[in-house]
Amino acid sequence: MNQVGAAAPTAALLREWERSSVQSVWLRPGDWYTPAAEALVEALEARLDTAPAAYRLGQARSAAGVGITEAIDDMGVLFRAAGYESAPIRSVRSLCQGWTEGTPDASAVPTMTDAESGLGTPEYLVQRLAEAYGAAARSGSAVGHSHALVMIDVSVEDSDPWQRMARNAAIGEALRSAYGQGHPMARLGEGLYAVLVTRDDSLGSGIAALRDHVSERAVAMRVDNLMRQPPRVWIESLPGTHAYATELVESLQR
Repeated sequence: MNQVGAAAPTAALLREWERSSVQSVWLRPGDWYTPAAEALVEALEARLDTAPAAYRLGQARSAAGVGITEAIDDMGVLFRAAGYESAPIRSVRSLCQGWTEGTPDASAVPTMTDAESGLGTPEYLVQRLAEAYGAAARSGSAVGHSHALVMIDVSVEDSDPWQRMARNAAIGEALRSAYGQGHPMARLGEGLYAVLVTRDDSLGSGIAALRDHVSERAVAMRVDNLMRQPPRVWIESLPGTHAYATELVESLQR
């Protein structure tokens, strides 16, 4: 009897969540339900930590092709339906991380990964730079002649953590789709990203193409209003030694 009694409130909140979400933020009513949504409701009603269930919901939403903004807005509907002012930031972050790691070929993402964007951390970029400088030293070449950093700045002044997480997740997806999984790239700060690229004849023209690609993906994922338009993209030259390159990465962070 206790289990039946406990299940009834869960089912009621689940139905209210779906109804409110479909009426307000959800784009395709037929694909809302997932067992991960029910697990999140159960954790919330049992007053357990909702972050693990939110992570699984993020994975499920990503696998279903749901955008990160829609997923975040949807989870916010649940917590408001349950009487909370908003979803806990820790659970929102877990949702974003699950969404990021639930994308195709996520196993190729480096281990030193930024949870919100799915890109590398600054430490990861410094390590990849060390590999490039080591290879250049062995071949007698200069990294500054063979490589550069492409910088992408989409930052805007805001204080909403949900919007920042959505923006980071969307730009991470845009850069991975532009360069491919496992390519050396990192989030250096809020709205600031770096990609280690090889210098060639297409580098200059590729900057304009990347700017357009990031803008197009932002529109497709409904985060274009959360970022600088158009994105600022430029080439950052690399110094003569890895030590100076490390200092450059540190100076670019904000």
